[in-house]
Amino acid sequence: MTQDFDKVIDRRNTHSAKWDAMEAVYGVSPDDGIAMWVADMDFESPKAVNDALHAAADHGVHGYFGDDSSYRAAISGWMARRHGWQVDPEWINTTHGLVAAVALCLQAFTSKGDGVILFTPVYHAFASAIESNERVVVESPMEQIDGRYRMDLKATESALTGKEKMLILCSPHNPGGRVWSKEELREVADFCARHDLVLISDEVHHDLVFAPNKHIPMPVAAPEIRDRLIMLVAASKTFNIAGGMNGITIIENPDMRARFARAMAASASSPNKFGKMMTEAAYTHGDEWLEALLAYLTENRRIFDEGVNSIPGLKSMPLESTYLAWVDFSGTGMSREEVTRRVEKDARIAANHGPTFGTGGESFLRFNLGCRKAVVTEAVSRLKQAFADLQ
Repeated sequence: MTQDFDKVIDRRNTHSAKWDAMEAVYGVSPDDGIAMWVADMDFESPKAVNDALHAAADHGVHGYFGDDSSYRAAISGWMARRHGWQVDPEWINTTHGLVAAVALCLQAFTSKGDGVILFTPVYHAFASAIESNERVVVESPMEQIDGRYRMDLKATESALTGKEKMLILCSPHNPGGRVWSKEELREVADFCARHDLVLISDEVHHDLVFAPNKHIPMPVAAPEIRDRLIMLVAASKTFNIAGGMNGITIIENPDMRARFARAMAASASSPNKFGKMMTEAAYTHGDEWLEALLAYLTENRRIFDEGVNSIPGLKSMPLESTYLAWVDFSGTGMSREEVTRRVEKDARIAANHGPTFGTGGESFLRFNLGCRKAVVTEAVSRLKQAFADLQ
């Protein structure tokens, strides 16, 4: 069945964080506003995913989930088929979402007061998890070269204190959309080995990559780093099933895997049965749907970038991956407060505030393009009107 990404789906009053919470957070009413903040999409998931849920509902008994061998095989099959990465099913653990996985990694491999390196600006939940676990965020602000982010490992190295025990890499990068090259990934791996750091590679956006860019999993780029590497992946962003709260950790080192398992046992947490079912269906039957999604998002990216970049003072960073556009408003000469007011009050768009992503995000807003083309077009029109005095 061909997916209709233009289908109108009203998500209001459906317990959607993206739509039902935006007025409380941003003052933008869902009645006439556009939700472009929370990183989920406004599209139906693949038919195979919904069929799996329907079958479970029809069965009518919703007990504990057991024998996840077919689920693990689906993950291994997807990684081999889509990413050229051979994953032993025994390396897999499942958490209640990937942010929970980050927290468990902090608890398993670091101690209170330890430093955790982040290349900022970066996904805001990392810093929140680090601070909530009484670890220290060590920011490494990225450089912009020709409008693209680059990690500055020399500056990071010069600022080390010896208290750093872990580095979290976002690959592909959120919010900048960078797809790191093999050389860049190897540089990060070498850095971690040189400074005896545990490396967490969060690769949740690895399927959402636009040609000609190609995502390379960290263990494929730098096999020698596997003994200190924790891979975080999920089907959540790819197939719009974030509500399933299904995070996947892949740890090749058996000692590290055992330490992580002990942290999971100590937390007494477990994954969601329906998340596993959705993930297995998506990774087994989702290839064709994903190709159609990427084609659709490619056009959304074109519409948004052409429109936004035509507004003097606004610059959308070239998007190599994800459906999250990162727009710099510094060229307007306006204060952050004035930019935010125009976007939220005049354009009636809810977009993520750049400072929440750490140092380097001060002049930015993040816009979610995982919606109908008509909505992207309308958002561009509203932004042009809100900043009409600059044109």
